[in-house]
Amino acid sequence: MKLHWFEDQKFPLYLAPMAGVTDVVFRSICKELGADAMVTEFVSAEGIIQQDQRTRKYTDFTEEQRPVGVQLFGADGQRMGEAAQKIIEWKQPDFIDINFGCPVNKVVSKNGGSSLLRDCPILKSVAKGVVEAIGSHTPVTAKIRIGWDQESINAPEVCRILEDSGVSAIAVHGRTRAQGYRGEADWDIINECAAAVDIPVIGNGDIQSGADVQKRKEGSALSGIMIGRAAMQYPWIFKEAKEFLATGTVPEPVSVPERWRMILRHCQLASESDRYGDEKHTLMAMRSRLMTYCKGFPGAKPLRKKLSSVSSVQEVKDIAQEHLLHLEEGFPYII
Repeated sequence: MKLHWFEDQKFPLYLAPMAGVTDVVFRSICKELGADAMVTEFVSAEGIIQQDQRTRKYTDFTEEQRPVGVQLFGADGQRMGEAAQKIIEWKQPDFIDINFGCPVNKVVSKNGGSSLLRDCPILKSVAKGVVEAIGSHTPVTAKIRIGWDQESINAPEVCRILEDSGVSAIAVHGRTRAQGYRGEADWDIINECAAAVDIPVIGNGDIQSGADVQKRKEGSALSGIMIGRAAMQYPWIFKEAKEFLATGTVPEPVSVPERWRMILRHCQLASESDRYGDEKHTLMAMRSRLMTYCKGFPGAKPLRKKLSSVSSVQEVKDIAQEHLLHLEEGFPYII
């Protein structure tokens, strides 16, 4: 099934699905800043089937975020298909994405995520189970890693299996499960994947700038790029990458005051949502996100220390005002 966001020579930039990060608020921000397509945080097929309300929250999205997919993980093709059908009934996403790439132990221990890269027959049964359940109505995509470890890199083979199973596009993260997020992404393997199949392949790993997007696009069979951790720190990367692709020039970086305005807006929107509970619990959940946003700021170390204990939007506003005042007056930011 063709995906319209790849048509007419388009080269979409995806926001990578990241647990605890790419919630509905952050996805809206990234969409405004140029992300073309996005995927929800992964959800358990069993949680969906049991209609667990907490699990269901992870599937929320807004109309403005389209094209958007809901990502599922599990190891039973029939149950995965049932869960996909339920999601389509509730949400009508543009696609269902299957997680074959998550490296975390709590997913792998349940034979989900990247563990299925070691068992291609089960991986195939999962893909076929979802495609057969919904494929005539909604496209199915998948996200994989290049293999379980360095001795078992099999991503091109997995891509061919997924294409044969009816999957419409594949995102490939250029690391093995054993690497986690360490070391460099292997773009040679990603490019082999793109050359091995006729469906769109989206490359993922170590994209930090528009120049990186251009480098990975040129001379490859890739159909798009997926950006994850760089967007956590600097969601303007999508807008700036598009400008670089169009003009070849590197835009001026967003100023610290503008970055603070976006951070405060994110805090306010998150506190108004029902994702994390009340304001205190929302800000507690956001602490690590706030510290990531401030990487590279002048005086980042003491800033991160203060942000590590915030429990209200007002506290974040006070920290921002203090930080900006010190910058205006030319003083170092210290506690």
